Amino acid sequence: MRQIDENQNIENNNHSDDVDMEDILDIMGSRTRREIINLLREEPMFVSEITNQLNIGQKAVIEHLRAMEEAGLLTSSYKKITRGRPRKYYDMPNDITVNITITHNVFNVNVSEDRLNQKQLPSGDEWSKLLNLEKKIDQGHYEAVEELKSQIRLYNNLLERAEYILERTYNQTNKFNHK
Repeated sequence: MRQIDENQNIENNNHSDDVDMEDILDIMGSRTRREIINLLREEPMFVSEITNQLNIGQKAVIEHLRAMEEAGLLTSSYKKITRGRPRKYYDMPNDITVNITITHNVFNVNVSEDRLNQKQLPSGDEWSKLLNLEKKIDQGHYEAVEELKSQIRLYNNLLERAEYILERTYNQTNKFNHK
């Protein structure tokens, strides 16, 4: 079990600059980097933890981490531990959305940091569908507006049903509490 005093950050190297499309494509092209990202999306880790989880040498992991930190995908900070020298922890502080559009006329990669993309947003599939509709409309494919209206109707119906279930549950709970 890791022993850290979370309140004792010694140094924090944040690279919150916008993430470059080429860097993202390079990072996502590496299976090892994708595996590292998958680990860090759950919790911050230091190099030894990552190497043990992935069974990869420390030198290789350090190079991958360095590249991802320089690209702005990861941040690092040193934290004191109960015994020994401070450890450098790596973290993925922001969600990043990558939209790739490839058609006969278009090759477009759009990378954005979704600082608001937290648990309250729709599932990945629904969110992706919405972002794709937005992209189509932005590219002048206005027939996608009808599809967007259809999605809005669907979301409204889901919302109404969820509110009905919640109200019904409250009413049932109140009946049991008054008996």
